Amino acid sequence: MGLFSWFSANEEVDLFAKTLAQDIAKRYPPSMDTAPEKKISANRLTKILEDAYAKAKRFNQEKALGMYRKAKFGNTFRWELKELGYSKEFIEVATEGLIVHLSRK
Repeated sequence: MGLFSWFSANEEVDLFAKTLAQDIAKRYPPSMDTAPEKKISANRLTKILEDAYAKAKRFNQEKALGMYRKAKFGNTFRWELKELGYSKEFIEVATEGLIVHLSRK
């Protein structure tokens, strides 16, 4: 693997992590997370996150992410959720779930 392909693979990981966070934002906007009067059901939120985790798992299987790229993926995902305006609690739960799903065999 050449140096260029290593950077290219990292850019692909970053792009997918950001896209995944933005997909969550389409189905569960940050305004719903931060406004107490606009809460959705736990089942719906779980379904949204599980769908995102399934996409991440498929990406991991296709790209065979190593430990470094999984960590990069998780960090980029976390930063994008923060940039979108989610609460710290939601970011922690969503990112932890993502890492657990990526770590499963």
